[in-house]
Amino acid sequence: MALEKITQVSGRGIFVPGADIDTDRIIPARFMKCVTFDGLGEFAFYDVRFDPTTGEKTEHPLNDDRFKGASILIAGVNFGCGSSREHAPQSLSKYGFKAVIAESFAEIFFGNSTTLGMPCVTLDAAAIATLRDAIEADPAVTITIDLVAKQVSSSAGHCFPLNIVESARDALVAGRWDPIGELLDHTPQIEATAARLHYV
Repeated sequence: MALEKITQVSGRGIFVPGADIDTDRIIPARFMKCVTFDGLGEFAFYDVRFDPTTGEKTEHPLNDDRFKGASILIAGVNFGCGSSREHAPQSLSKYGFKAVIAESFAEIFFGNSTTLGMPCVTLDAAAIATLRDAIEADPAVTITIDLVAKQVSSSAGHCFPLNIVESARDALVAGRWDPIGELLDHTPQIEATAARLHYV
């Protein structure tokens, strides 16, 4: 099956403050009992979006109507650290995020996101702060991640060089970001190789 070539992602942004935002904060473990990943989106950041005592919404950015429909998550240092649960990027994807911009990422979270076709790119702290201020001043600002030009730009006139692991960038741009899809695309070769092996 042909995968989408992800060369550019555009959308409105939302900044989630804090360093070392781990996968348990992104998707609490009690919501990981699902058979499929469908429905995980509503539980993204659940324990910080809702007061544990009253169940009422907190002042978390994801509860702010100004940022409703934002599809690019902006964060700080070491985003997605902690356990290796693939439910974390799945919950963000199901919530509606198409890409994540941060100062740095935990390696496994980065890899799990790439296999969903959700680019994770890094900018320095100053660029992150500039984007944060821009979308806070005007939530309608559009952010564009260009994986070919290797830059992040905004409709407010900003442009920053981005960083991303080259192998991940190549996989996204070439439409080879899903390993299972890659296997399915090469079924005849796999079957031919299996037929030559006496123990299969």
